[in-house]
Amino acid sequence: MVEVFLVTWSLAGYLNCASTKAVDSNGRSIVTHLTGSSPHLTSRAIIGGLLLLSLLPVHAFAFPGDLFGFNQTRQGNIRVFAQWIQVLERHLLEDIPEGSCQEKKINKCHLGEWRKFIDSIRNLPRDQQLERVNQYANHRRYVLDIDNYGVEDYWAVAREFLHAGGDCEDYAITKFFSLRWLDYPTDDARIVILQDTNLRIPHAVLAVSRGQDIAILDNQTSQIVSHHDIAHYRPVYSVNEKSWWLHLPQ
Repeated sequence: MVEVFLVTWSLAGYLNCASTKAVDSNGRSIVTHLTGSSPHLTSRAIIGGLLLLSLLPVHAFAFPGDLFGFNQTRQGNIRVFAQWIQVLERHLLEDIPEGSCQEKKINKCHLGEWRKFIDSIRNLPRDQQLERVNQYANHRRYVLDIDNYGVEDYWAVAREFLHAGGDCEDYAITKFFSLRWLDYPTDDARIVILQDTNLRIPHAVLAVSRGQDIAILDNQTSQIVSHHDIAHYRPVYSVNEKSWWLHLPQ
């Protein structure tokens, strides 16, 4: 068993992901004691694929340590986040562009469009790539997990999100993998679980290091916004393929 103390919420709270932008407000964090078992990565192909993604050859920016003005503490074992581990596994197994577009049943065909989009922006400057990736994902429908999958919380891989839409963490996940296929190093991008203190609900965004700044890719806006310009987000934890970080007030 693995025990960790996190400032976090049940991911079932993402039924209330925001779909409209809001202004500043005050909010409080909730401390939850989580106890869970570490999932097992039994497939050599999955482990090898994750290693391959982590070795893609691109110059990385050091990720600033003051996300939304909070301190961060790096943690070691991402396996405490079972949903995220499952997404990493399923991405390598399912997000491959193959299948027939004529079939009514969901398959991998629509991923060809995604990969064509990624290839079309591969040679653009970094800032333009971030804008295009953000806009591409944000054009998808916002749909609650309960309506898509019949469960309160579900983290979708790109194949599922591009086919059926999703909620806030699903936008962030597809943006994350879009940047990884554009050869962004794993240390440059994190999925951030946070509290929107205006709407007083949990939310998820993608944070990308940009020199000394952090760019926020949010399903609530088509614009790339600096984390310094957002006053009503309180980060709880962030995660990538290798690690996770707990964020606490300075």
